[in-house]
Amino acid sequence: MLRRPNIYATVFIISVIGLFIVQYQNIRIGLGLANTQFSKKIDIARTNVGKELSEFNSLTYSIGRIIKKDTANLGISLDSLRNISQFYLNDYISYQLKTSGIDADFTYIFYARDSTRYLTSKVPHLINGEVRPYPIKIEGYLPELSGKELVLELGFIDIERYFLYQLNGLIIPGVLFLLAIIAVVIWVLRSFYWQSTLITTTSEFINNLTHELKTPVFSIGLATKILEEGTMADKEIVLPLVRRETERLKKHIEKVLELASLESGKMILQKTQLDFRPEAQRICEDFTILAQYDNIDFSYELENVAYPILADVFHLENALGNLLDNARKYSDLPLIRLTASVERDKLHLTISDNGNGIPPNEIRRIFDKYYRIKNGDLHKVKGYGLGLAYVKRIIRMHGGKIRVSSELGKGTSFQIILKLTKKKVLCTS
Repeated sequence: MLRRPNIYATVFIISVIGLFIVQYQNIRIGLGLANTQFSKKIDIARTNVGKELSEFNSLTYSIGRIIKKDTANLGISLDSLRNISQFYLNDYISYQLKTSGIDADFTYIFYARDSTRYLTSKVPHLINGEVRPYPIKIEGYLPELSGKELVLELGFIDIERYFLYQLNGLIIPGVLFLLAIIAVVIWVLRSFYWQSTLITTTSEFINNLTHELKTPVFSIGLATKILEEGTMADKEIVLPLVRRETERLKKHIEKVLELASLESGKMILQKTQLDFRPEAQRICEDFTILAQYDNIDFSYELENVAYPILADVFHLENALGNLLDNARKYSDLPLIRLTASVERDKLHLTISDNGNGIPPNEIRRIFDKYYRIKNGDLHKVKGYGLGLAYVKRIIRMHGGKIRVSSELGKGTSFQIILKLTKKKVLCTS
């Protein structure tokens, strides 16, 4: 059974195909009407041209001299007379076509039924499927002079393109409106899909948050009952538990509020100019101590140069701490490595682990708020899906980039790239 989004997408595709078919049919009808109008106009032009060439005038006189090959009284050669007549006839035909409302390119040939050619246009008059011919039978003066049946044949090359050009006022707006409709509908469907995804991820976030808060609330409630009913010795045991669970509850609340402030844009980073290498050294040393008590194989390598950056140390340390904590949580026997180097006035901080890795189709989503990679139907590690969203936002607020590469079964590597504020120098510390 089709889900509602699939039904919407199917209806949209069918509608678009239908609109294209309707537009195609409209174009065909328009071409038919254009062809009919053109035929009426060309008939008017042919009548006018035929009437002019049936009478005795300067144009028909020069054409008659060409037919008779007699230029004795004109004082010019036959070729010169032919060239002059060619241009005069071309201009006259052009005038009659434009008077009739036709501005298409044309060719012509003036010939006798015995295949004798007298005049042709500068552009070759081809007799093939690409040229639509319109013959004009000449009567009156010229046939009587030559004793032959004469024809002036007009030709129009690629007349279908001319018709389409005439319909541009209808085709182009129609196509633009159709594309606009498609763009709007796609945007609406994407918004619908995004809202559906947001509702799902928000529900998962609320469920995770509820489960995470249940434990400290239950522990504090139980400890309160013991404090009310227990002995002094019991109270001494319970008080550290209350403090620990209260601190745990506080951390949960702070993490949500921290990301909320980032999302609303109210958080202002207190950036200062500093050499970040000593800070990176301290972060690595602190994590080394933690690693000794948590069976973590941790190593680090910091290039021995200054890391001059403009940064909010508190939030940048939190971002690195999040990545180190993720490397620890998502590895069964954690093997974590942190490296720092300066390349082309950029600071590169890389944290890699030997965890399970991230599926290729989920890498682009791991920085989405609330999104968490699932292991079947269960989350292996508790959390809200806020950590990496926070990391990415902090790095972006520092004008940096974060990249991730991962291979299933081998591990994941996060690389943070920050711009240095000056050229690197040897570290003196």
